[in-house]
Amino acid sequence: MRVRHKSLFLFKTAMLGALCLMLLCSSAFSSSYTFSVSNNSGSKITKILVSEDGKSWGFFDIGKGIAAGATETLQWDASTAGEDCEQYFKAVFADGSESEPVVFDFCEKNLVLEFE
Repeated sequence: MRVRHKSLFLFKTAMLGALCLMLLCSSAFSSSYTFSVSNNSGSKITKILVSEDGKSWGFFDIGKGIAAGATETLQWDASTAGEDCEQYFKAVFADGSESEPVVFDFCEKNLVLEFE
């Protein structure tokens, strides 16, 4: 009976340790994939478009947009972890106009994208 209690204790301890490690790793992973967007234009940004090749575009969910003069922090989705550091970006403004595509290096720490 004593061996059974010891095995159960070791199992619970291992499971608790694994849970703590998973939580620690997930928070470290998500924080390493963030960047800021500063809207220095006079118009609200309604979409942020992104592309690896400058031809096929996806977008970030920015909710109701980024107001003129505001800065927001965005986070990469975990599914993009295998993509290149350099990505094309452009903003779509409230009037429907788009900024010119610009390449940014997302491996750079404390990256801030500025749209004017």
